[in-house]
Amino acid sequence: MSDYIIRATAADSQIRVFAATTKGLVEEARMRHNTSPIATAALGRLLTAGAMMGSMLKGEKDLLTLQIKGSGPIGGLTVTADAKADVKGYVIHPDVMLPPSASGKLDVGGAIGEGLLSVIKDMGMKEPYSGQTVLQTGEIAEDLTFYFANSEQVPSSVGLGVLMEKNNTVRQAGGFIIQLMPFASDEVIDRLEQNLMDFPSVTAVLDSGATPEEMLELLFKDLDLEIHETIPTKFHCNCDKKRVEKALISIGKKDLDELISDDKEIEVKCHFCNTAYQFNVDELKTMRSKSRAEKK
Repeated sequence: MSDYIIRATAADSQIRVFAATTKGLVEEARMRHNTSPIATAALGRLLTAGAMMGSMLKGEKDLLTLQIKGSGPIGGLTVTADAKADVKGYVIHPDVMLPPSASGKLDVGGAIGEGLLSVIKDMGMKEPYSGQTVLQTGEIAEDLTFYFANSEQVPSSVGLGVLMEKNNTVRQAGGFIIQLMPFASDEVIDRLEQNLMDFPSVTAVLDSGATPEEMLELLFKDLDLEIHETIPTKFHCNCDKKRVEKALISIGKKDLDELISDDKEIEVKCHFCNTAYQFNVDELKTMRSKSRAEKK
């Protein structure tokens, strides 16, 4: 089954919700970055959130970046998504290993530690919108719930999950973002809170064979769920050799001269997808000429 996001409303549009299944894109990220199980879980949760939040963007060229910087051994994570729900991301230290948490699960909070969550939305204005909050647990879903309430003043509930196989591949991944409209009634809020308390977990529901639609039916029992749109989502990086070349030109003549003096082919990897690009000495010399021309 391909990855996709469901956009829906409930209780006569008093609630809006996004739900996703993302096993494929999280597994692709795991393979590209060779992440440990705990790094896969952390990156998978943030990729899932990024895909759903990207699908909320209005403009075709709008971009969303989620960045976590923490004191834990994972160092940090960065995820970027566009309005088509194409998403990419990386972990600073992808090989982190930690003992299970007290509940016997992957200790994502321990791997991330204390720190900050930044949400940057580039919507073609002079300056991108940027919101930042202190991490509450490092478990990502709770941190995003806090971000929505405090930075965007939207009462929300975020659920994210990644379940691993014994061979360290991805068994299930997905999530939801539920947001209350300002006119939501107390009765609707009470019903939703009860449904959330009765809800097992994202991975438990998906692993039972349920679809995102069926996950929403559980979350919005007796709340008149209305599904509006199905949005495909995937891991996608728009890097290419020309983009990497521009980045190398930007480092300047001095650094390029040092690379040329080594008289060896160099390899540059994209942070987001780990694709490797090779440049020979002649190509580096051409870049140095372009660097000079740009400074003039």
